[in-house]
Amino acid sequence: MAGDQKAKGKVEQAKGKAKEAAGRTVGNERMEAEGRMEGARGDARQAKEKAKDTFKH
Repeated sequence: MAGDQKAKGKVEQAKGKAKEAAGRTVGNERMEAEGRMEGARGDARQAKEKAKDTFKH
């Protein structure tokens, strides 16, 4: 289950970066902001899973 959450975090980070870059390319500030938000959500999920792993061991 933890691996699944880590994978979701990586996917969110990648989607966020792609959406942010696309928004920047076409000049769409809303899309760019959504991409940053999605990337941050992925970062938070990764951090949470790392913390859980730290306390397991």
